[in-house]
Amino acid sequence: MNQASSSTSSPLPYSGIRVVEFVHMVMGPSCGLMLADLGAEVIKVEPVGHGRDGDATRKLLGSGAGFFPMFNRNKKSVTLDLQTPEGKEAALRLIATADVVCENFKPGTMRKLGLDYDSLKERFPRLIYVSHKGFLPGPYEHRTALDEVVQMMGGLAYMTGRPGDPLRAGTSVNDIMGGMFGAMGAMAALAQREKTGRGQEVQSALFENNVFLIAQHMMQFAVTGQAAAPMPARISAWAIYDVFKVKDDEQIFLAVVSDGAWRVFCDAFGLGELRDDPRLGSNNARVLAREWLIPMLREKMANHTSAHISEIFEANGLPFAPISAPHELLEDRHLNESGALQLINLPDGRQAKTVLLPFTMDGRHLEVRLSPPRLGEHSLEILTQLGYDLQEARALAKGEQPPA
Repeated sequence: MNQASSSTSSPLPYSGIRVVEFVHMVMGPSCGLMLADLGAEVIKVEPVGHGRDGDATRKLLGSGAGFFPMFNRNKKSVTLDLQTPEGKEAALRLIATADVVCENFKPGTMRKLGLDYDSLKERFPRLIYVSHKGFLPGPYEHRTALDEVVQMMGGLAYMTGRPGDPLRAGTSVNDIMGGMFGAMGAMAALAQREKTGRGQEVQSALFENNVFLIAQHMMQFAVTGQAAAPMPARISAWAIYDVFKVKDDEQIFLAVVSDGAWRVFCDAFGLGELRDDPRLGSNNARVLAREWLIPMLREKMANHTSAHISEIFEANGLPFAPISAPHELLEDRHLNESGALQLINLPDGRQAKTVLLPFTMDGRHLEVRLSPPRLGEHSLEILTQLGYDLQEARALAKGEQPPA
């Protein structure tokens, strides 16, 4: 078995729950990832036949190269051709064993296959069906959405970029969080099924997720009547809350957000004249003085190295952050020593570190039990469980018609 490590001795929360996912890209796989890490058996159905060769994210280049290995650990891969009656029948047999089905294809795709919730709910009344879409039902539901699309129309790109220069966030925030809300919906539906004995459909959507992320700025307008300015142009609530260029062209983010912290900061860097300046006696006063205060502080900080500033800020309990590129985090001391990173086997045989879910249970991270699967790695195991003999299972896994 393609195991990366042994799991903890106590049962995981969703041990015994079977999830069947018809997903690709990031949003749907993120949902399955979270349920899988929490102990569910997640079976990823991947397409074969008609020129298809598994989840297309297996082969993405550039910024998509990390999608498959990141979001598909702790899962089993089964290959089927859902365009054939035999493949669809195998999928229905698999769904009959499932507690949860997840999908994130374009509107209407699952309906054409006869695998949408309306087609399944009478036959499988306890089934929980999680649909990940661009938009929840409404005027936009027919549109095709992507993370960047909803960031642009949902205010996030406006808030991230400079005025007049909208900029998408630097990661797939809506895909990942949309999957997370899908998983939360599945968890809630499982809890409700314990009370009612009935399943239900759960829907999660990129656009509504993005609006939830930006809602604090919507509420800011509702409360103050003032439209939120893009983050690079905002009037900060804090006087010192900036990236500083320091010695050797390094950069570091520094935050001094209270009057007590201001005094500590000034004392630590020998800035007694600023600490005692009556124009800087409160945070709000310092905010109003930013036009001349920040350039002065930039000049003073430029004489120190990032390491020296970090040492002083850490010793005095002040917030700071050296600017890190994503690849540098693979060697981050805290992530490595705290157990937040774990080795996996990539489908091509190499090893790599992956990032675990960002919480612990009983003091432990939720571990990798299965590395990201090779295409169809578990087809024979799962299909023979469903009652197919070995010959039939091999044919179905290749997208071929089983022998008569």
